[in-house]
Amino acid sequence: MSYGTVNEPGDSAKKPDASTRSSPDGNEGIENESVTPPVGEHEDGHVSPENAPRKTAWRRLREFYERNIGLFFVFLAQVFASLMTMTTRLLETGFEKKFHALQIIFVRMLATAVLGSLYMWYKKVPDFPLGRRDIRGLLVLRGLAGFTGLFCSYYSLSYLNIADATVISFLVPTMTAFICFIALREPFTVREAIAGLIAFAGVLFIARPTFLFPRDSESQPEDDAAKLFMVDKPKGIVPSVPATPAQRSLAVLLAVIGTFAAAAAYSTIRVIGKRAHSLVSVNYFAVLATVGSFIIILVLPELHFEIPENAVQWSLLVAIGVAGFLLQFLLTEGLQREKAGRATNLIYTQMVFALILERVVWGTTPPAESLFGSALIIGSAIWVSLQKNKTPTTQKAVAVDEEQSLLRAGASTDGRDN
Repeated sequence: MSYGTVNEPGDSAKKPDASTRSSPDGNEGIENESVTPPVGEHEDGHVSPENAPRKTAWRRLREFYERNIGLFFVFLAQVFASLMTMTTRLLETGFEKKFHALQIIFVRMLATAVLGSLYMWYKKVPDFPLGRRDIRGLLVLRGLAGFTGLFCSYYSLSYLNIADATVISFLVPTMTAFICFIALREPFTVREAIAGLIAFAGVLFIARPTFLFPRDSESQPEDDAAKLFMVDKPKGIVPSVPATPAQRSLAVLLAVIGTFAAAAAYSTIRVIGKRAHSLVSVNYFAVLATVGSFIIILVLPELHFEIPENAVQWSLLVAIGVAGFLLQFLLTEGLQREKAGRATNLIYTQMVFALILERVVWGTTPPAESLFGSALIIGSAIWVSLQKNKTPTTQKAVAVDEEQSLLRAGASTDGRDN
């Protein structure tokens, strides 16, 4: 053991091991030592109490930051996703002048395409902008499927509250697993099938078709559920938008079709794999959605671009574009830093945000049937995720976008390729 530096008169050139040599009486070598403890330590080797807590606290703070910054990014992405859903519903139903879902898609995806292209050009992303020649057909298919899913999801918001629309989107992982089983022959377990049936039962409770729910639940949509939270029914910022049972059933059907289209997009992403950068795939989606919505609005005579009438409408349109890009950016950054399992748990916070926004903006709460259906859908998705996490696998790198976050709930089997 080294005790420090030995300073003996007239022997400055002594060898380094001289400190361990003892004098004839066996004590001289140690008694003549001058021990210089490290900074922050006392001679007995203990760390100074003034310095140790400061270093430990700073180290722990840095470790906490590095361990959870990815989760924080994913959390913020869910906040922007909920705000964007709220903004979409406000533009479609909250004003005398209604904005069509296609115009909202055009504004949002135009902003995503422009900002995303500038970001990839600045970062010199490989194969920007068209990607590799051998997978361009798959990228186009991914973009068209994503556009179809986004349109169905946004159009359903005309008749569905944001809580119901949000929870239906949680069907995407189960549908993706089923499509990959049919098209790619990937494993689809009995438990996944059972979870899928439970989730679709939850959809029926949300849709409440008249042949299963003959009571007109739309006439008193909130009475049962509101009692769970408060006695007095509050008023929202804008009046709630009533929907007939037929309109609600149509909206739920479109939302389910939208999740199927989104699942088809993710299955295409599985085929593309690492052959395209994630942002290149997202850019195909944004550009095709922008061009597609623009062409459809021009071709159909009953559709046309609405000009915002006031600052509020302009602000909402701008907010959709900005929130869409921030959602994309935060998810990309967060999921690159965080494991899919932990990030998946934060996806379901969208439901919490949706319930809060529904209460604050429209003054409504989904009825008890919708809350029960939501519990079935979220519970089945979590159950499948927990079952998959028991088997460690090597996850394949896939594209990340605002819909891709939902796929993470069922993406634990990405490494099981055929």
